[in-house]
Amino acid sequence: MEKKLLLGNEAVARGLYEAGVTVVSSYPGTPSTEITEAVTKYDEIYSEWAPNEKVAFEVAFGASLGGARSFCGMKHVGLNVAADPLYTASYIGVNGGMVCAVADDPGMHSSQNEQDSRHHAIASKVPMLEPSDSAECLRYTMRAYELSEQFDTPVLLRLSTRISHSRSIVETGERQARENLPYVRNVAKNVMMPAMAKARHIDVEARTEALREWAETSGINRAEYHDKSIGVVCAGTTYMYAREALGNKVSYFKLGMVNPLPVESLKAFAAQVGRLIVIEELDDIIETHCRKLGLAVEGKSLFPLCGEFSQSMVRKAVLGLENEYRTYPGEIPARPPVLCAGCPHRGLYYAIKPFKPYVSGDIGCYTLGASAPLSMMDACVCMGASVSALHGFNTARGKEQARRSLAVIGDSTFIHSGITGLIDIVYNKGISTVVVLDNSTTGMTGHQNNPANGLTIKGDPTAAVDLEALARAVGIRRVRVVDPFDVEGTRKAIGEELEAEEPSLVISRRPCALLKTVKAQPALRVDEAKCVGCKACLTVGCPAISFKDGKAVIDHVQCLGCGVCAYACRTGALVR
Repeated sequence: MEKKLLLGNEAVARGLYEAGVTVVSSYPGTPSTEITEAVTKYDEIYSEWAPNEKVAFEVAFGASLGGARSFCGMKHVGLNVAADPLYTASYIGVNGGMVCAVADDPGMHSSQNEQDSRHHAIASKVPMLEPSDSAECLRYTMRAYELSEQFDTPVLLRLSTRISHSRSIVETGERQARENLPYVRNVAKNVMMPAMAKARHIDVEARTEALREWAETSGINRAEYHDKSIGVVCAGTTYMYAREALGNKVSYFKLGMVNPLPVESLKAFAAQVGRLIVIEELDDIIETHCRKLGLAVEGKSLFPLCGEFSQSMVRKAVLGLENEYRTYPGEIPARPPVLCAGCPHRGLYYAIKPFKPYVSGDIGCYTLGASAPLSMMDACVCMGASVSALHGFNTARGKEQARRSLAVIGDSTFIHSGITGLIDIVYNKGISTVVVLDNSTTGMTGHQNNPANGLTIKGDPTAAVDLEALARAVGIRRVRVVDPFDVEGTRKAIGEELEAEEPSLVISRRPCALLKTVKAQPALRVDEAKCVGCKACLTVGCPAISFKDGKAVIDHVQCLGCGVCAYACRTGALVR
C-alpha cells in the first residue's frame, strides 16, 4: 500500500489499473479527459482516443465480449453520442467487465448544457455508482468491475467537475493479474433482433431488482447517525459539501449507488430522523424517488435546479446559518475565456468579418469567436451540428443566404461528427460552404491527438486522415486550403467559395500556437509616432494588445508574432 494525492480522474485511472483492465477507448471531454491521459502511463493497458464517444463505447463493448475488462470515458454530452450502443448493451450484458465513466458538469464550467446523466442510467436500466472523493473513485472503479461481471451488465461511473478535478489522499494497491475470460458464441444473448431482445428485456428488469437488493446490504449506501433532528440524503459532491457545512448537526444517508436507488434502507433512515432533506445538484431524481416511497421530504424547495452548489448554500438552506468562513470581501472581476494570443482562429474570423456572414458554429476553442469584438458566431448546438445545421439554414432561406453563410468546425470535431453532415450537403445538392479550422490538435480539452494529425494517444506516428482527399471522396469538388495568418488570401478564397453555386470545403490550416512544436515569430512592437489611437488593432480581440496613454501597447511576453493585428492597423504602427 502506498498513499498518494490524486485527482479524482487519476484515481479512476489507478482503479482501472488495479482492476486488471486491458482495453481503454475514450473521446476527450472536460472534465473526464485526464482519466484516459493518466491511463497512458500504464503500459499494461491498451489505450486510444476514438473518433467519438459512440465509437469509444463500441470498442470497449467489443473488448468486453472478447473477455477483457474494458473502459470508456466521456463527459455528459458525450454520453448522448454513446447512448445508442449503451441502451442495447444493457440488454446484451457483458463477458469481461465493462465500465463507462461519465463526468457531469454542474455550473457548466466547460459545457453547453447542464444535463444530469442519472437519467441515462435510469432509462438504459444500467447501474450507476457515484464516488465522493478520490479514494472512492479508485474503490468504486474496482467495485464496478465486480458488479459488471456479477450482474452481467455495463456499469456507469458518474463523476462531476469537482470530483474529477479535486485531489485527495488515495491508498494504492497492486494490479490484479487477470486473463481474458473465454468467448462463447451465444446468438440469443448477443444479437439483439426483436425476438431475442424481448427475452433479454425480462432479464434486465430482474437484474435491476437484484441490484437493488444487493445495494440494500452491500454497504455501498450507508447511514451515518449524529443529530437525528435532521437527516440529509446525498451522493457524490453534495455529500462532501454537506459534511463540511453541517458537520455532526445532522445525520446522513450517503448513496454510493444512484441507480437503482434503495428502498428499505432509505425508509429505515427516514424513520430515524425528524426532518428529511435531499441535497442533489441538477434534477430532483432522489427526491422524486423518496416521494414515490411515501416519504415526507424536502429538496428542490430549498435548493435550485440549476447550477453548482457550495458549502455556504448547503449551510444556509439546511440550518439557516450564514457562512462562517472568511470570504473575499468584494466582487471578483469576471475573466471570460478568450482566444489565445497567436491563435490561428483569430485570423480566420478577422478575414471573414467583412462579409457579415451567418456563422453556424461548433464545439471547440473557436466557439470563443462568438464573443466581442470578433462576434463571429450565430449558433452553436453540439459536436458536428455546424455543418448539418448550416445545410438546414440555407435550405430554408435559399441561395442568396447561402452566399452569406458558412460553417466553422475544428479538425477533431469534423472527424467526430462533421463528416456525415458534409455528406448530407453533397447528397442532397446543397451549396453550403464549410470551413474546417485545422489546428493539428484537439485544443479545447488540452491538446489531445486525433485521427487528423497523424499521432496516437501516446504520440506515436500513425496514418492521418487526409481532409482534402476525404472531401473529394464524398463528392466535394471545390476544396481550398488557406493560411489564416494570410488574412487577405483567406478572405479572397472564402469570398470565392461563398459565390460558388455548389458545396465547398475550405481548410484553414495553421497549428495551435500553444503546441510545443510551433516556433513563435518575433513579437511585434508599436511605433508610437505612427499610432494615432484609433484602436483598430483591438478589433482582432488579442489579449496581448492593450492601450495606455492613448497608444497601443503590445505585451511581448504574450505576443507570438502572428501579424493579424498589423493587418488591422490602418497606419502601419504595428511592426516587427
